[in-house]
Parts: sequence; structure tokens; C-alpha cells
Amino acid sequence: KLFPKIKYNKPARAVYYRKKPSHVKSGKVLIITAGTADIPVAEEARVTLELMGDKTEVLYDVGVAGLHRVLHRRKLLETASVIIVIAGMEGALASVVSGLVSKPVIAVPTSVGYGAGFEGIAPLLTMMNSCSPGVSVVNIDNGFGAGYFASMVNR
Repeated sequence: KLFPKIKYNKPARAVYYRKKPSHVKSGKVLIITAGTADIPVAEEARVTLELMGDKTEVLYDVGVAGLHRVLHRRKLLETASVIIVIAGMEGALASVVSGLVSKPVIAVPTSVGYGAGFEGIAPLLTMMNSCSPGVSVVNIDNGFGAGYFASMVNR
């Protein structure tokens, strides 16, 4: 109530004040999640990008357990300048996406999921060990870092 211009994005867990960016970048950053549990980290990246003047588009819940979901959206992948891939569990989606496109892919491991994910360590190691070219990895649950880096690449 004291600061009505300050906004809160609940899924992103982000509080921010939106100033008009000095310019809007021409490229688009696509944010992809493997599952719905990864959406809070994706929203953190999206808010960061939009505050920095980047166009964003999201593609949620297209993990490797249903590979047809990401293959079906191949044309959308090609429209992006940079792609952020957010995944928990085994973290394989970043390598799959990087193998499909010749765009920079920023991989974000998340601490969510069942099984032996070890609070994000398993997907972190998978993403860091990717043999697919063009994959850069940020730390576990680091949507802000991924968004900031994607914005720098999108310049």
C-alpha cells in the first residue's frame, strides 16, 4: 500500500519495480520447462528478462518423458535467439533442445522432482556433462542468473 508501483510475482517469488527499459531488444528468448514444478524458476527468469527489455515466450511442461511435446514445437524453437531450458530430475532436456537447434542454450537445473535428484545435483551434473554444443549451465534454481545471462547474449 505504501509503494503501489512495486509489484510482486508470486510464482517467481520476485518483488520488483518496473522502469521502462531504455530499449527493447529485437531477439526473443524462449523459456522451456521440463515439468510444471519448474515453472517458479522459469517465471523468475521471465520477469528478469522482461525487466531488462527482452521479448520472451514460454513453453512449459515439454520434458523428455514425452519427447513428442518438444519435437512438436520445433518451429517455435527456431524463432528464438536464446533458449533457457529449466529441468529437474535427470536434466536431459537441455541436451535434447541443444541438439535440435543451433542457438545458445542456457541450462538451469532445479531442485524439484522425485527419485534420486539429490536436490538438483543430478540435473546439474547431467547439464554440465552435456556433449551437445552451445550449452551453458547456471546454478541450481537460478532463474535470475539464467535470465540475466540470456539478456546479455540477446544483445
